[in-house]
Order: sequence, then structure tokens, then C-alpha cells
Amino acid sequence: MPNSENILPIEKNKLSPDHEVDATGLSCPLPLLKMKQVLNVAKVGEVILVKATDPGSQRDFKAYIQMTKHQMIAEVINKEFVYIITKH
Repeated sequence: MPNSENILPIEKNKLSPDHEVDATGLSCPLPLLKMKQVLNVAKVGEVILVKATDPGSQRDFKAYIQMTKHQMIAEVINKEFVYIITKH
């Protein structure tokens, strides 16, 4: 069952992304929607890297991941919110 254990800090994992989404400058819910578009075409096991600048994206991504089986690594790097999602 999905829960907060699906969200890990970046430094614990070194994953190479298969897809990248640049959502910098976009307001919520657009960063999440752009990630979901890529997630729909990604294969199981593929990794999606998302960069966003809207602080509201933290709430949106966390809520979405907790409702799914996907795994997410989240971190703030240089004022950007970075999400690495592995499709399950």
C-alpha cells in the first residue's frame, strides 16, 4: 500500500533519469500534470527527473505519490524542487 515510505531523500539514491521534465517557472498544478504526461508513456522501472520552482509542487507531488505505487525521491537544490520518480 502506498505511503510516505515511497518518498526518500536524494542523497540515499543515485539514479540516472530516463526522462526529464523542466517545470521551472510553471505554477501548480502544471508541474504535476507535465510529470504525469511523461509517466503515462514511461515503462515500469524507468526514472523521471522533474525540476520545479513552485513551492506548491511539494504538496502536489507528495499527495500524488502517496496514492500510487510509484517511488519518489525529493529534495530542494539551489531553490529548485527536484523530484525523481520511479514508475512501478
